[in-house]
Amino acid sequence: MPRDSAPIKLSKKERSELIALTSKPKLPHGYIRRVRIVLLADEGLDNQLIAARLDLHRNSIGKWRRRYRAEGLAGLEDKPRPGQPLKYSPAKIQKVVTKVCGKPPKGRSRWSHSSLAQAVKMPRTVVQQILKKHDLHPHRLRTFTFSPDPEFEDKLLDVVGLYMSPPQNAVVLCMDEKTGIQALDRTQPMLALRSKKARAWTNEYVRHGTRTMLAALDIVTGKATTWVNKTRKSADFVTFMNKVVKEYPGQRLHVVMDNLNTHKGKAAQEWLAEHPEVSFHDTPTYASWVNLAECFFSILTRQGLKQAVHRSVKELSKFLNEFVQQYNKTCGPFVWTKGPEKLKRIVELTKAFQNSLHTH
Repeated sequence: MPRDSAPIKLSKKERSELIALTSKPKLPHGYIRRVRIVLLADEGLDNQLIAARLDLHRNSIGKWRRRYRAEGLAGLEDKPRPGQPLKYSPAKIQKVVTKVCGKPPKGRSRWSHSSLAQAVKMPRTVVQQILKKHDLHPHRLRTFTFSPDPEFEDKLLDVVGLYMSPPQNAVVLCMDEKTGIQALDRTQPMLALRSKKARAWTNEYVRHGTRTMLAALDIVTGKATTWVNKTRKSADFVTFMNKVVKEYPGQRLHVVMDNLNTHKGKAAQEWLAEHPEVSFHDTPTYASWVNLAECFFSILTRQGLKQAVHRSVKELSKFLNEFVQQYNKTCGPFVWTKGPEKLKRIVELTKAFQNSLHTH
């Protein structure tokens, strides 16, 4: 008897395990077919009959019988296939790398595999391999912002110092506004979550107005003091700060906030003069990531607003207040993780950017 047709004898346990594998929907179809080859071989069928039943070539049947006898279930797995080595000189490979890091062709904003392959006169698959090997991704784009604030370092260290070592007998709050929160309704009812089907809603929506949320986040407890309002004018800022002071009676407050005009105007300065127990700390220009209130607004967006439907601004306001109430029941502090070394690097990059602006 040929070696590839040697019989396979399964125990009851082995056979039941293999039968169970054939009913698992997440396994690859090819793997399940190999399991069936083993089961049919255990029933005494030869390669010719198995090949006819499974619509495969007889040589494939012999291959998987042989692999199972030698390695068991592991033998039915796909083996790693070594790729063809790149048959191009280092100079050719460097040409691809240099080209993709340079200007794209006219009429394009970026290189594609096809346009790059055409430009360097190499096969598209080879270009793909070179880019993958050098971890180059011309289709990706990330964003960055450097602060032109001449007091960037002082402001950054002041705010981070409050986070890393909060003053004793004082409360540190991060204050910010989230504007333009839309009350969006859908033209059709939302479809509920079902097995294998995500929630669904129509692309068509109706706007019912907007609201602004002002928030002050306690960095020690994570508690958010908020106010939902129509606008964010200077008078609104003062009203909100009065609410914040009432939340922390008789306590020294250090409030971190951005450089918005409503925080710097005459009304704000007059209010600050009347409240000597409160100190304002500015974040650097274009550095909203320093303000931990952004973390709270991110959670509000992802967990609250992203899939919400509101038929009026009144309904939206009620939802926002309920979200904050539930959030404060389980909230915790956000831990600042950028230590001195990372801050030093950020400061160095920012200074280099500011110097480049002056030289140009």
